[in-house]
Amino acid sequence: MTTTDAGQRLTGLSSGAAVELLRVHGPNAVARPRPKRLAGRVLHQLTDPLVALLLAAAVVTTVLRDVADTLVILLVVLVNTAIGVVQEVRADRAIAALDRLAAPTARVVRDGSDAVIPAADLVPGDLVHLEAGDIVPADLRLHTAFRLRADESALTGESAPVTHEAGDESHAGTVVVTGRATGLVVRTGPSSALGRIAALVVGTRSGPTPLQRRLGRLSRVLGLTAVILSAVVFVLGLLAGRELVMMAVTAVSLVVAAVPESLPAVVTLALALGASRMAQAQAIPRRLHAVETLGSVTVIASDKTGTLTEGRMAVQAAAVADANFSVAGPGYAPQGRVQRDDQPIEPPASLLELARASLLCNDAALVAPDADHSEWTAVGDPLEAALVAFAGRCGLDVDAERDRHPRTAEHPFDQAQRRMVTAHHGPGGTHLVVCKGAPEAVLREPVVAAAPDTFAALRAVSAELAADGLRVLAVAAADDPAIDVTDPVGLRPLGVVGIGDPLRSGAPDIAATFAAAGVRLILVTGDHPATATAIGDRLGLLGPHDRVVNGDTGAPGDDPEHVRVYARTQPEQKLDIIAALQQRGHVVAMTGDGVNDAPALRQADIGVAMGGGTEVARQAADLVLVDDNLATVAHAIGEGRRIYDNIRRFLRYALSGGAAEIFIMLTGPFLGLAVPLLPAQILWVNLITHGLPGVALGAEPAAADVMRRPPRSPQESVLGDGLLRDILLGGLAITVTVLGSGVVAHSQGRPWQTVVFVVLGLAQLGVAMAVRSRRVRGGPGNPALIAAVVISAVLQIAGVLVPVLRELLGTEALTAAELLACAAVSVLPGIGLRLQRHLRW
Repeated sequence: MTTTDAGQRLTGLSSGAAVELLRVHGPNAVARPRPKRLAGRVLHQLTDPLVALLLAAAVVTTVLRDVADTLVILLVVLVNTAIGVVQEVRADRAIAALDRLAAPTARVVRDGSDAVIPAADLVPGDLVHLEAGDIVPADLRLHTAFRLRADESALTGESAPVTHEAGDESHAGTVVVTGRATGLVVRTGPSSALGRIAALVVGTRSGPTPLQRRLGRLSRVLGLTAVILSAVVFVLGLLAGRELVMMAVTAVSLVVAAVPESLPAVVTLALALGASRMAQAQAIPRRLHAVETLGSVTVIASDKTGTLTEGRMAVQAAAVADANFSVAGPGYAPQGRVQRDDQPIEPPASLLELARASLLCNDAALVAPDADHSEWTAVGDPLEAALVAFAGRCGLDVDAERDRHPRTAEHPFDQAQRRMVTAHHGPGGTHLVVCKGAPEAVLREPVVAAAPDTFAALRAVSAELAADGLRVLAVAAADDPAIDVTDPVGLRPLGVVGIGDPLRSGAPDIAATFAAAGVRLILVTGDHPATATAIGDRLGLLGPHDRVVNGDTGAPGDDPEHVRVYARTQPEQKLDIIAALQQRGHVVAMTGDGVNDAPALRQADIGVAMGGGTEVARQAADLVLVDDNLATVAHAIGEGRRIYDNIRRFLRYALSGGAAEIFIMLTGPFLGLAVPLLPAQILWVNLITHGLPGVALGAEPAAADVMRRPPRSPQESVLGDGLLRDILLGGLAITVTVLGSGVVAHSQGRPWQTVVFVVLGLAQLGVAMAVRSRRVRGGPGNPALIAAVVISAVLQIAGVLVPVLRELLGTEALTAAELLACAAVSVLPGIGLRLQRHLRW
């Protein structure tokens, strides 16, 4: 086992002890879900109520020898099943991504000698060496640490690197930014921080989407209703003296007609078109039904770092003794602007002196864009890199300034003293000593010599910047070469800088867009409460009755209705927050980019990952934002609402026709129309009306108010908000028109059954035109719907003009005048429905 000699030098484990510990604790690898067999995945998909209804419809069409319909229905089932099976492997991919994130090798001490071993072979008690750039391979308790700072944002959401000392713990999956250390492994595999998150991902299962739940309920209701009403028609026919076989076929035909079997095709096409549009807007759906789920979202729980903010450290504010400035620029680029009182200015000499000193007392560097990186990148501590960019934004030539002031001595950052000091030669034989660090470590005597009002002013602005959630550094300097860098005294204060992760451009406007759409945006982050609160204020999230919850002291899952900001949240707490919101009936979208976000991304109704984030987050999510821009989510929400609107639009159209067919078959005999429609005629009307026009309705453009209305309640039926009433009204309008035409034709001795057939088909096509969306003036139309209606109308007329079809359908020839009369009458239901919509608006 690991031993310590008199000099506190750890000698590591012996090879034999490591083998025994590996047998006991298992490999240092994250948990994997139990693989599911293909047959089980397929069976799970086929038990979906809508798919089961399709299979029943396929059985009916097979019995009726309707080969075309049978093939179409089976194709839809095949496509839906394939999509579902493919998407079920997302959890496996998420775990594989966690494996890739983990360090592939580790530098350890075994048998008293340094060795490089696979990270999976690490065991508790191993002594591990860490240097800048290393991924921590397991949970370690640090034995030694020299200037060690780690990027833990992927695990905790904390945007700034964290300083570690001997005795601290360093967690698996974090990245060493600066310094070096040795540490003893205390937890491996499933017990490590990375492993616990992996277990959460494995244990979290996505439920059905709101659309899937709604369609599942609808399919059961429609199936039962259609069977009952068709049985009534069957009994009435027998009582009227019709043949048993004839009425049986008619009843089965009505079941097929009443159930919109093309609904899955419409849904699939609408989702596919929506996915294509989202992809063009830089949002890639990984799960097809997630496209529509966005339209039902009531709450967006957003990570801060890399989502609402840029995910980079930047100097946002600077202050000298007599003035305050704001600083802005893209990423780490050394170009930007300096403002005072919201007006761009040329940096004064005092600000340039502060920027120069910040640049010199600094070990970071910036790398210009190249073939591998499209943006400026940082090398070294992100806080120091922010200071380098700050110097460039003040107009200094970074390389030239460092060349003119070569470093001659230094005292590296010390966590106890919380400052760094460097000495430099300057032009003309001058000397410069620079000290930077925490304000309380720098802005005090005897380190700095200044008037009391100068101290007070700089301390006050430091407190203001800290209250805004910024990391504050103070800078002081002197020209005296005799100053000792290990214990500087008598420096003059140059000023302070506020460093933070700046908001993404337009983030407050995005928050306002969500608010206008009735979607509540909440901030969930691992950052300090002050930082989280400041971001919430800038986004306009916090109202007078809204609260900020600190995950270190509160229970994040309690009373989520009045919380808009969650700070210091752990991965388990994020799950609690999502679950608490879902229990209150919300449809929750979770956005994030870190490993710590992966479980919540899986738990949410829809997980949205940043394309520039970790692979773990992308694999766990339903939607990936290529441009890392939350504004794309707003576009995707509009697209999701358009899809849901179009599904309801299709249902209004298709079920109105199905209801009309049942009403006609039920009431026709009482009006002297013994058998209003033959089975073949019912199926023909069903085929041409539910086919091309139904699918084309799935491509209708968004309504003008799509992002100015609240989301639909998750508990609302797909037929809710008046849709069922509209379906019944549409069905009655078609029924009255069709039966009225049939009765008139019957009284005049004309082929009334054919008239009923023609008017029924054309009237349903007229309803398709009436239910179109009320789009923005000048916006895109839907020429595909017009083309589909025209083609279907031609096919309907062909049913009485083409001899082969007349024989197949049992229709009779109509004169041109009779056809024109049928066409004229058939537009009445559509006109009535359109007028009803205008009067309602």
